[in-house]
Amino acid sequence: MESVALVAPVTALEFAGDVLLAGTGPEVAAFLLSGGAAAGRRRVLREASVRGLRAEPGGRVAAFGGGWLAVLAVRRGGPGGGGPRLAACGGGAARRLGARVWEARWAAGGRLALALGGGTVALYEWRSGGSWLRSARCGGAGALRCAVLAGAGWGRLALAAGTAAGTVAVWRAAAAETPRRTLPGHRGAVLALSYAEPRGLLASASEDRSVRLWAVGELGGGGEAVCLLVCYGHGSRVAAVGLRGPRPVSAGEDGACLEWDGSGGVRSVRRGHRGALRALALRPAGGCLATGGSDGGARLWRPRKEAPAEAETLGTPERPRAVLLVGPRRVLALGEAGGLAAYEAAAGRWVPLLSPAASCGPRGLLAAAPMCGGAEPLCALGGGDGRLLVFALGGPERAAKLKLFEGPVLGLSWAARPGPSLGPAALLVSGPSGTVLWMDVTCSPGQVPVVQLMGRYRLPPCKQRWHTCATFLPQGGLLLCGDRRGSLLLFPCSRSSSSDGTDRGTSGSEGTASQSEHSCLLHSEAVPLEDPLCVLFGLHGKTGVTSVTCHGDCIYSTGRDGCYRQLRLRDQQLEVLQKHRPCKGLQWIEELRFTPGGDLLVLGFHADNFVVWSTRSGVNLHCVPCGGGHRSWSYYSSPEADAFAYIKRGDVMLYHSEAEPCEQRVLLASLHGREITCVRHLGAVRAPGCHPINVFITGSEDTTACVLTLSELTRAAAPLARLSDHISSVRALALASTTLHNGTQLCSLLFSAGGRAQIECYRLQCAADLGAEGMVSCQVTHMASHRLDEHWDRMKNRHKLVKMDPETRYMSLSVVCGTNSEQLPMPCTFLVAACSDGSVRLFVLLEAAQKLLLVAESFHHQRCVLKVEAFLHTWAEEERKHLLCSAATDGSIAFWDITTALCIDILTKPLLPALGTPLLTVMAHSCGVNSLHIQELPKGRFLVASGSDDGSIHVCLLEVTRGSDEAKPGTCLHILERVVRPCSHAAHVTGIRVLRPDLVLSASVDQRLTLWRLSWDSLEELSTTFFHVPDLAELDCWEVEAGGEQCWYCVLCGQGLELLRCAALDTHCKLQSQGAAQ
Repeated sequence: MESVALVAPVTALEFAGDVLLAGTGPEVAAFLLSGGAAAGRRRVLREASVRGLRAEPGGRVAAFGGGWLAVLAVRRGGPGGGGPRLAACGGGAARRLGARVWEARWAAGGRLALALGGGTVALYEWRSGGSWLRSARCGGAGALRCAVLAGAGWGRLALAAGTAAGTVAVWRAAAAETPRRTLPGHRGAVLALSYAEPRGLLASASEDRSVRLWAVGELGGGGEAVCLLVCYGHGSRVAAVGLRGPRPVSAGEDGACLEWDGSGGVRSVRRGHRGALRALALRPAGGCLATGGSDGGARLWRPRKEAPAEAETLGTPERPRAVLLVGPRRVLALGEAGGLAAYEAAAGRWVPLLSPAASCGPRGLLAAAPMCGGAEPLCALGGGDGRLLVFALGGPERAAKLKLFEGPVLGLSWAARPGPSLGPAALLVSGPSGTVLWMDVTCSPGQVPVVQLMGRYRLPPCKQRWHTCATFLPQGGLLLCGDRRGSLLLFPCSRSSSSDGTDRGTSGSEGTASQSEHSCLLHSEAVPLEDPLCVLFGLHGKTGVTSVTCHGDCIYSTGRDGCYRQLRLRDQQLEVLQKHRPCKGLQWIEELRFTPGGDLLVLGFHADNFVVWSTRSGVNLHCVPCGGGHRSWSYYSSPEADAFAYIKRGDVMLYHSEAEPCEQRVLLASLHGREITCVRHLGAVRAPGCHPINVFITGSEDTTACVLTLSELTRAAAPLARLSDHISSVRALALASTTLHNGTQLCSLLFSAGGRAQIECYRLQCAADLGAEGMVSCQVTHMASHRLDEHWDRMKNRHKLVKMDPETRYMSLSVVCGTNSEQLPMPCTFLVAACSDGSVRLFVLLEAAQKLLLVAESFHHQRCVLKVEAFLHTWAEEERKHLLCSAATDGSIAFWDITTALCIDILTKPLLPALGTPLLTVMAHSCGVNSLHIQELPKGRFLVASGSDDGSIHVCLLEVTRGSDEAKPGTCLHILERVVRPCSHAAHVTGIRVLRPDLVLSASVDQRLTLWRLSWDSLEELSTTFFHVPDLAELDCWEVEAGGEQCWYCVLCGQGLELLRCAALDTHCKLQSQGAAQ
């Protein structure tokens, strides 16, 4: 078995010239800082993760971790793209030193000074097979947690080590019996050290969430050390620390990289990783730094000019009601009395544009539309008396004046048209009684704008009945609106204004203003009032829809519920594909902006701050403490600058930030911030002439599921979509109805379940990009969801039942295959769930109705049910029996016949029957069953393999027969053979698969993947492979045949993700154990 791809926490970082090296698991990846050259990647250690990288000026790098050491050479001009390439030095193999390596430092003559476990300092010659030159044991410090070396030559070599007791001890190698000095102060174990020799400064980071800066002078010298700074600001343990000049920089398990100032305060904060930070590196030249995290991500941060701490106060000629940005330094302010003024940045003053008498009066609304070709923006003013003014910003005196309603103008917005905006601008105005007017506005230089009424629309009845946003769909003839009630409405807009030969507009001069108002009211009745074609009522809750936009083939809507939704149009009906919550704490999303570089920016409010959130990097690009979004505000973005204007305490405030190159560069994409608890292989897609690309789904403790690709060529993962509908951890995944079309498209149903008794169902469609090799697109449609607490609230006669525990966790899922239309009233998908409250529950998905219903349950186990597996047996007469296997924490495995439960008319009898009693129960293990797999054999027989917490493996041969009762024949199960291998692994067996009737594959938390030959006398070990995923949670296997050769692939998840390949084996010949060979 060989590893072909790996995603692991980034545990080491080091700059080597213009190359950044990252240690991820046993591998080292190299990235070129300038340009976009592909990363070089090489596996350097065998049974340990890379914990440190130390580069020397000559281009060699020492990589160490655990008790292993390897030396690499960084070379330019790798094959295919000119990226950096890594080559082995000193014989090419990693060496096992026998003791843990805490630190390494290049010494004179190209040798290595090492700090080893137990407090040993040694000088090591790594060339010619490796040899120890000198060593000294440092005493009197206790258990070490980190170390740093300094000094040239053995006589001046000094070691500083952080201890579990919270002190930093310093020795000199030449006299290492006792520490030369001890630095107390930390109240937890010291986890990281950094020493700047020219300045004589030592920085320490600890479990107590603090960073301390010490003035020590020469590290191995005498004298007292002085604590210069004590820095508190991290929310969790500090994992790494470095020094940039006299200031420390630290990375913590709270996901933040903090740069401190000279007084111990936080100077800058960098966030973006999805989990804890594990590694930090500072580049001496250029000011760059790099961070690596437990999410498998690596990021390069370039220096960035500090944004202004406070917004500028502009004042205002009268009390402002609304503000609007029409440029980075150009602000419009609408007063409470109706006056309009513009702020001139060059003069630093306000210039009146319209007096209250010439405007629309009080309670006004303001909106502007940018014009193409650099023309002045078009502005619209709506008044409380139903009047509307439309004018070009350069000539407010030449305004088209219209009387639209007898009541106030409630909604005013410009609607975007698909494609290049060469025609008239579209203006939508809402009035009383839910009427929306669509008007086209054409403006020529020096002329009064021409306003033409194009359509009238009626909003559904509700308390707050006006539109908030609108856009024209690229499909043509359709207008999409969002309203204050949170609904999306689809209207027809194919009728042209000239279809009846009536002039519904106004053009002209100021002298015809009153005639224009009368004409508009008169002719508006000639335009038919349209009702919506489709209504998604209250989609964004009662707080309203804030924006609608089109991008690609999808429609996106945002709202004040903190979510944005992805939709599509089918047969003039809107379908919600997926709901997205970009980040925690974002209560109000105002708008989405798609950048040319492929990033999605989310504009909204986090508490009382306006933020611009980047979904690609996972950080706030801007954060303005404006006091909240309930006041009027406006955001403007251009390649030159970003600006944000808002009203606060009766003044107009302006935040302005010059545009700069992107501060953050993602080198390795982040997967999950916490442990990956489950994984499923969806399939492989392949573009013509390209390598197949495997697609996986993972679930994690961080409450998300991720659709991703894992490439054998790049050995890296690329996330395609993130599913964030769960409110607790995702612990189980199941796939149903997976189909492959033309080898390029995959379609499947995905079920995900976990904490808080929640199940979500999605439809996945993945397709290979025919234009770009290695690229895959993924479309996710949310189908249905189920939560036990919501199910309980809908139940009748609840007082007669035992209340369901809303904190129940779903531990495992299995799809019931082989159901036919004769059994069911409509096409359905059944799902079985293992529950922590001791029950086995059966659900059904009604895809047409988009409902997930609870059908039956049983509390037979009375203990936490860990695993379930559904399987199908077919008699010779095509009679089907749906069977179920469940395993619990007491080591028992139960077998059920659930055929009757699948025949219930679920539409007319919404009862909750029990599954009955099991047909057979087997005590397979002495404790919990953590892995379970069933393989079908001929003649109604099945192989059932299971692994347990006690490290044992149990395999039995199950036979399915008919019952002896001829009047009412049932199903009988018999155990024909069984084999038990106690202590097959040194820890929990969390993954097991039957590959063939004579081959079983098992994986354990002991990080061993073992292949067994199965006979009913014993389980014989064929091979054992060490894998690099700690805390293994689950595995998935599938068979591949290529070029006439058969092989299996296996994916493992836990603290990372690893893909391994196993070639076909001749089980008649016992293979040498790989572990024994090592």
